[in-house]
Amino acid sequence: MANLDSLRAALAVSPDNVPLLLLFAQGCLDEWAFDDARGAFDRALRVNPNQPDAKLGIARTLHLTGKTSEALVRTEALTREHPNFAPALVFLSQLHLAEGNREEALTHYTRALKLDPSSRDEAYETELYLQGNRPGAAPREPEKVPVGADGGSYPGEDTESARQAAEIERPQSSFADVGGMEAVKEEIRMKIIYPLKNPELFRAYGKKIGGGVLLYGPPGCGKTMLSRATAGEINANFLAVGLHQILDLYLGNSEKNLHELFQLARDNAPSVLFFDEVDALAADRNDLKRSAGRTLINQFLAEMDGQSASNDGLLILGATNAPWHIDPAFRRPGRFDRILFVTPPDEAARAAIIEVMAKNKPVSKLDAAALARKTKDFSGADLKAMFDVAIEHSLARAMREGRVIPITTADLLESAKSLKPSTRAWFDSAKNYALYSNQGGFYDDVLKFLGIKK
Repeated sequence: MANLDSLRAALAVSPDNVPLLLLFAQGCLDEWAFDDARGAFDRALRVNPNQPDAKLGIARTLHLTGKTSEALVRTEALTREHPNFAPALVFLSQLHLAEGNREEALTHYTRALKLDPSSRDEAYETELYLQGNRPGAAPREPEKVPVGADGGSYPGEDTESARQAAEIERPQSSFADVGGMEAVKEEIRMKIIYPLKNPELFRAYGKKIGGGVLLYGPPGCGKTMLSRATAGEINANFLAVGLHQILDLYLGNSEKNLHELFQLARDNAPSVLFFDEVDALAADRNDLKRSAGRTLINQFLAEMDGQSASNDGLLILGATNAPWHIDPAFRRPGRFDRILFVTPPDEAARAAIIEVMAKNKPVSKLDAAALARKTKDFSGADLKAMFDVAIEHSLARAMREGRVIPITTADLLESAKSLKPSTRAWFDSAKNYALYSNQGGFYDDVLKFLGIKK
């Protein structure tokens, strides 16, 4: 801590010294002072917008504070900007390994070592090469994958099926519980709710009820909440699917689990089958080197096509922060052919969200409009964090004084000052995809939101 104090004093004299800022930021990370670290990295970038160490530092800070998806997006962008920057490749490898993508992790790490042998990390290699081959080492014997006669687990093994483990819900929430986002709600009504409420009318025109809708946009902007509220609006069952319910060690079991979950949703139609972070299951097959991943994606496509059973009355919702990682085959007719961009809430929407969040809390003299004006670019998750910080401060006073201390607008404004909008990093990456990888106008809504004419 003494060293940090010395660095802080030096920065007071030379506030735009980039090497000093980076040294101070790293010291803050070592002390788990994440806000100070982020502030120093941001300042370094304001002085030198192309500083790779500062960009990598921000990604590391995000990862350490639990924002791994945003860290991954930023690190991928950094490796495109600086393809020979070995530290970014090592960190990208570590992020992929944390997500279970060992082959992808190995690829990035091997490339980093070729660029800079001094970037070798022995401790990380111990974890990375548990199931792989060290570069330059003798190949290991192929790992034997336990497979039963049907491609599943060994006969007689006591396992719980994905169907048994899944939970069907009947959400009580509706669009009234989701602040703002009126334009997106109306699109969902037109594309999802009205067809499901008027099935006979749609069948008269030969249209199937159900299908797939992809929600994409910055993290924390309400995609999951919106999906659950959609099921509540149509009084449908809701089944949220996580990666842990599908992925399995045994060959063939992942595909079996996916089929069982689709069948459970079909058996309980009308229902909403929701896949959060769907890009993890629907990744672009061109980026995959392992046949197991390709097989699971092919199974996903077959289930969406209804090859084994009818999907009538089944609505498949996918949410993603990284639509650019999704295989293009998922956007063909009959699959995720309806795509909605879930934007950060505008000022009116932020005011509505603040009103909703203030319910059942000891808030006094709330000025939602004033708060909305001061929280530009905040996501719904950022607004929740604003409330959480203010509540913690008021609760600390309440514990000392033994009485309820109301939360005021001033308290909320003060907590907002300590937060930075999480959506800006997402738009930094999304803008590049919208400008240079916008086949078929897939990201036109992003360009429109940013006010960019291509």
